[in-house]
Amino acid sequence: MRASISAPFVDTKADDLVWTLSHPPVEPLATRTVTVSGREVELRVLGASHQIVLRPESDGGALVETVACLPGSSGGLPGYAEHPLPGVGDYRFDSIVESLPRAELTHRVAEIHEATSDSPGGLLVAFPGDPLAITALHLTSGSGASLRWRTWHAYPQSDELVTTTTTLTP
Repeated sequence: MRASISAPFVDTKADDLVWTLSHPPVEPLATRTVTVSGREVELRVLGASHQIVLRPESDGGALVETVACLPGSSGGLPGYAEHPLPGVGDYRFDSIVESLPRAELTHRVAEIHEATSDSPGGLLVAFPGDPLAITALHLTSGSGASLRWRTWHAYPQSDELVTTTTTLTP
């Protein structure tokens, strides 16, 4: 699903992003709710950042993954993080920040559009002003009962592409 928004792209860079599992949900610019493996998952674009909200089952816990530029936070994105989350499952997060030549960034953004725009688990926001300024999320089912999602944050002003991959195994 491609969402149209009127919010301008705000200059930022990959180094400004932080990752947390403890930030409360914030008002998104675009959202999509998907049910996978019996769990409701909300994909939220917050500008050049995202939240994934996994709603609790009747006796399970909730998960809120945030990758964003949060006031007062620093430290950047971890390349890897793994956490057991009681009532939710085993959580694994990976991220990579790539500095790309403009032609390669253009190619990769086109591939992201193709992978997410019409996918039942995809959400892509393209920001006005620069066709390479996107935030995209793609939820897929993993192996067995696990959930997997990927996100992309493109920063054309610095020719950076941030890719995150998360796997949650109940």
